[in-house]
Amino acid sequence: MADTATTASAAAASAANTSTDAPPFQLGKPRFQQTSFYGRFRHFLDIIDPRTLFVTELWSAQKIKQAILHPDTNEKIFMPFRMSGYIPFGTPIVVGLLLPNQTLASTVFWQWLNQSHNACVNYANRNATKPSPASKFIQGYLGAVISAVSIAVGLNVLVQKANKFTPATRLLVQRFVPFPAVASANICNVVLMRYGELEEGIDVLDGDGNLVGSSKIAARHALLETALTRVVLPMPILVLPPIVMSMLEKTALLQARPRLLLPVQSLVCLAAFGLALPLAISLFPQMSEIETSQLEPEIAQATSSRTVVYNKGL
Repeated sequence: MADTATTASAAAASAANTSTDAPPFQLGKPRFQQTSFYGRFRHFLDIIDPRTLFVTELWSAQKIKQAILHPDTNEKIFMPFRMSGYIPFGTPIVVGLLLPNQTLASTVFWQWLNQSHNACVNYANRNATKPSPASKFIQGYLGAVISAVSIAVGLNVLVQKANKFTPATRLLVQRFVPFPAVASANICNVVLMRYGELEEGIDVLDGDGNLVGSSKIAARHALLETALTRVVLPMPILVLPPIVMSMLEKTALLQARPRLLLPVQSLVCLAAFGLALPLAISLFPQMSEIETSQLEPEIAQATSSRTVVYNKGL
């Protein structure tokens, strides 16, 4: 508990740091150099700061830590790839995916951009108990993007060739094409970006946090749970906005002011994204639990615990 509090406090102090002369944040390291008198002086000014007397709870500090630092490496996650950055950086992409009258080039561009962002988010929030070479990331990235673009373009071509559709129906159907395309590609993206976990296994821990072993079965469970969240995630994001916009476009306000269509659609997408993300990633706990009897025999024999936990990733 004390270690968690210390770590959380360090993360909070880092987030609050606005001083230009402070070094980059390092978990567990002093903010100022301790080899000089001036550095030690600055350090102890922080230690004796009377404002710390009024800090009685560390939930805010822990919130910052969990939002910024990777739970396996304790390294800071690059801002656009944090879960807290998923909505602000992802919403413009969603708006682009849902633009009407997409051309082949625009479909390819938005699917590429979406899966590129997803690939980086998946990689940044993976289980990082095992090292992963850059070559694996590149292979997974290329596979994820190619699969996404292929699915989206294929579905759009099928819709265009559906002669039974009226132009209005075709436009409506095209608005829903991004969902099956993105949902299918998201599964490919998760599996390809984290395939190394299936090959190497992931660490499983007992109730006291002691390492029990490395399990490929736990890795399969982690990827399955994460893939399911990536199917649920685009449902509200890519299904609700087309329904809402099809109704709003008929209102007198938007018919009289077509320039408001894009801002209104952006707000609708933002609201849908804000609803969908916490719902999807809440389906399974990040530190998932599994019975040792379901894992490899050598792991089951290595502990007396009935269950072990592993970092599912986000």
